[in-house]
Amino acid sequence: MTATTDGRTTTPDVDPGADGVPTRLLVMGLAHRDGTVHGRELYRVATECGIPIETVRSCMRRLVADGLFERRGEGRDAVFPATASGAARLEATKERHLLAYAQDAAGRGWDRRWRLVAFAIPESRRADRDVFRDHLLALGGAAVQPGLYVSPHRWRDHVAEEADRLGIADHVTQMSTDDLCVVGATDPRRIVRSLWPLDEVAGRYTQFIETYRGVPDHLGTMRRQGRRLPEQDFLPGALRIAIRFTECFDADPLLPPELLPRPWPGREARELLARCRRLGVRARGDQGGPALFRVFDDAIAHLP
Repeated sequence: MTATTDGRTTTPDVDPGADGVPTRLLVMGLAHRDGTVHGRELYRVATECGIPIETVRSCMRRLVADGLFERRGEGRDAVFPATASGAARLEATKERHLLAYAQDAAGRGWDRRWRLVAFAIPESRRADRDVFRDHLLALGGAAVQPGLYVSPHRWRDHVAEEADRLGIADHVTQMSTDDLCVVGATDPRRIVRSLWPLDEVAGRYTQFIETYRGVPDHLGTMRRQGRRLPEQDFLPGALRIAIRFTECFDADPLLPPELLPRPWPGREARELLARCRRLGVRARGDQGGPALFRVFDDAIAHLP
């Protein structure tokens, strides 16, 4: 939802996109804590958000084909339990959000050691190599050079689990150091600037903040006046803000605060999201409706 200059709340049209990413985000956002997506909830929310049912069905077919969910039942009564891979994907997303808010609250998070992963995976395993590389990037890593990735995060177990899952552990080496030189730079902040696109990430967060800055005040006014958000406003609004925030968050390596420019807009964006979520849920007309994006609320629940 977006606050207009005259104080009204409007909900931009939800475009599922040709690649189905926002629809996939909606599906993942409706997963219960046990990883199950209920068809009745899914189709109801999709209808409220203006997403064609056939688009949702196509997305679910892809998610099942990708091995992230199973299908039980037919039509709106279908239930989609997460597979082990799907549950791992959901848990990883939750862990990222918890890490982000924990680092924000602590104002620190680095033990001053760099973690490095080196790999030399045969060309015959190119697909696995690409998956492994993408996993390192998703964990917040950056390429020092081909086959060598670095991160300030304690990622040893996550890296080992993925290497084992792909059957490439024999081609992967992990190490850590407190003495790193990258292209002549030894200062940690200079290293970070050379390896991670922080200006681009900051720009995305800043745009998110500018777009949604006025929403908490508007929702607060609604609550004081005893007004409620109908489902046709709440659900598309929740989806839209999740899409926009995820576009920022997925590009963020979640570097420890010690390594980031100050002030860092990622922290303000997360605080803004938390206020929008808390006030939006309280203003929702159907308090018993489908819980959308529990991952946000679970992370926010850990805030002081």
